[in-house]
Amino acid sequence: MASTRLTIALMVFSMVNAVLFGVGLLTVLLTPALSSHAFTWIPIVVVLSLVLSPPIAWLMAPRLQARYWRLRDASVH
Repeated sequence: MASTRLTIALMVFSMVNAVLFGVGLLTVLLTPALSSHAFTWIPIVVVLSLVLSPPIAWLMAPRLQARYWRLRDASVH
């Protein structure tokens, strides 16, 4: 089970990373107080997106398995 979860998490990692980076970059560039110090904030956004992406991808992975949805649907009915 962990190998399937790890495989899914690795596939989802890059997408989660891209979304976090994009949201962080837009926040920095659209906020005047942050954009004036963009050379400091953009590397921080890069590091934060790389640090936060693995745990988020790991938490998302079980929900992307069909088994999760079958069990969830069975418990609702």
